[in-house]
Amino acid sequence: MKKPVLLFLLLACHTFLRAQAVTYETAKKKAKASFDEALNAMRNYQPAQALRSLEEAIKIEPNFADAYGQMGLTYSELKDYPNAIKAFEKLKSIDEAGLAPVMLSYARALAGMGNFVQALAIVNQYSTPQRQSPLVKSLKANFEFAVQAATNVPFQPHNLGPGINTKDPEYFPSATIDGKTLVFTRRVGGRNEDFYISQWDSAAQSWGAAKDMGEPVNTEFNEGAQNISQDGSMLVYTGCDFPNGRGSCDLYVSLRNKDGGWLPPQNMGAPINTRGWDSQPCLAPDNQTLYFTRATTDAGYDIFMSQRKPDGSWDVPVRLDSNINTPGNETTPFIHADNQTLFFASNGHPGYGGMDIFYSRRQPNGQWGPAVNLGFPINTIDEDASLFVAADGKTAFFASDRSDSRGALDIYSFELYPAARPLQTLYVTGFVYDVKSNAHLQATLDLIDLQTGLVIASVKSDADGHYLVPLPVGKDYAFNVNKPGYLFYSGNFSLKTTIGDTPTTQNIPLQPIATDAVTILHNIFFDNKAYALEPGSLPELDRLVQLLQDNPGLHIEISGHTDNVGSDKDNQLLSENRAKAVVNYLQQKGIAATRLQAKGYGKTKPIADNGSEEGRAKNRRTEVRITGVQ
Repeated sequence: MKKPVLLFLLLACHTFLRAQAVTYETAKKKAKASFDEALNAMRNYQPAQALRSLEEAIKIEPNFADAYGQMGLTYSELKDYPNAIKAFEKLKSIDEAGLAPVMLSYARALAGMGNFVQALAIVNQYSTPQRQSPLVKSLKANFEFAVQAATNVPFQPHNLGPGINTKDPEYFPSATIDGKTLVFTRRVGGRNEDFYISQWDSAAQSWGAAKDMGEPVNTEFNEGAQNISQDGSMLVYTGCDFPNGRGSCDLYVSLRNKDGGWLPPQNMGAPINTRGWDSQPCLAPDNQTLYFTRATTDAGYDIFMSQRKPDGSWDVPVRLDSNINTPGNETTPFIHADNQTLFFASNGHPGYGGMDIFYSRRQPNGQWGPAVNLGFPINTIDEDASLFVAADGKTAFFASDRSDSRGALDIYSFELYPAARPLQTLYVTGFVYDVKSNAHLQATLDLIDLQTGLVIASVKSDADGHYLVPLPVGKDYAFNVNKPGYLFYSGNFSLKTTIGDTPTTQNIPLQPIATDAVTILHNIFFDNKAYALEPGSLPELDRLVQLLQDNPGLHIEISGHTDNVGSDKDNQLLSENRAKAVVNYLQQKGIAATRLQAKGYGKTKPIADNGSEEGRAKNRRTEVRITGVQ
């Protein structure tokens, strides 16, 4: 959208009263003509032509103050702040008083180069009781924030190159969790928005030539602001003024088919879409939570969240709380693969000017923490938004019209500084199957933070049983797989010290509920030689409670097992007490004692070699065996 040219015409009607400066009134006729040409070029949004005309005017009149002032304004419009500062400072050297009409633009140019101290000083000088406009107040607040922040953050952006960027604008990048697929929006010919897709070339260590995604996703209408799911199975995006739309802009979803193509997109419908503006969607890594931007009647643009219901439909969207949303505008939400870090843009939180990019961490209670500004020069005095961070937690992608762009907006990457990084996120993939028939199963896979008990991801395997679950590094997790009619599967991932980037493949066997079916509870924890349940055991115990509540005719035996270290007597007693501790917990949760048995087997039923620590750890276990189904 083009900006008004009123700012650029300011000097046309202003006479600089300086003894040594040349004004429009005192300039030579040819200099005046060139100056008039510059103003006309700005009226027609031709800043490059305007600068050429101003240079001509200055050649004729080297002290043409009006021309230097207009040149500073024009360079500022182009975000060429170094040259804007040169022009303003030349004006100042001719006659300092002549700088008055453009002081705020001069201050913005200084701030654009990170000189916030001097920029604030100029705004304070300008800010008299008679000059307390909203612009003055906002600039002062922005520059005071910047001065207080003081330290710049590391930022070295890298253009993604000719495989991605062209003379046309490219923006809204998003990638899959394996880092192999990049999808973005391109405005073709400056008019039609379509999606393009690129694959990572590991040999060349660069992105391959992007291809038009084609039908049925791309159409004659504008598609934009897309997000590809972490597993690559879904594409959510914005479509505006579509024939089947509910409002000005709606959210749509397309699913990947078995052949690797895409199915015809579907309008996500109510309650996601309204008669207003709904846009900029982003899926959580488990594909069960959707974040997006909605125009509101009371607070501009805000970020909303909706969760998927068991039947596949979406629940009524909820507006995120005041740690995220403000009376200003919040846009471009992006939830990282760790499902713990939310990035978004806002002009309502304290920042450097325009829209800034912020991040918020999910707290132990599940709520979002305070918004943190990403800092300068990632954020600038201009509009900054639409950040995507890869699963590695450090590679960030964004769109910018920097000086080395190949056209308008290009997509860049940079290494996000450590304090702002989300958790590096690996993933486990495979399929779920019936242990007796080997049939692949649709099931629910939950990744649970053992420290907080929070479900980090809840993923459903597809019709063929295949799944992908994100694994944020730095924590220990329970990994439970559930399906009605089956014993749940209990797994564990200890990732507190994992630094590598290798994904895990794991096919999950599920035991049909039947007498003598057995499963190991890998997330029941006791201290060494103790039988008091540790807090990390509670998520799995509660999962067992739920299984018994869902199957009221189920009777089970809880068995304790030890390694061969220590006396037989001590091991037998320890195993019995540990089994009893689990049974006691189940009874406290309302499970009838008649349905439960506790039995200790000591070291008598090893499942691994006691000659290694790894084997002994496997032998120290708690099992569930079905003793009856009524």
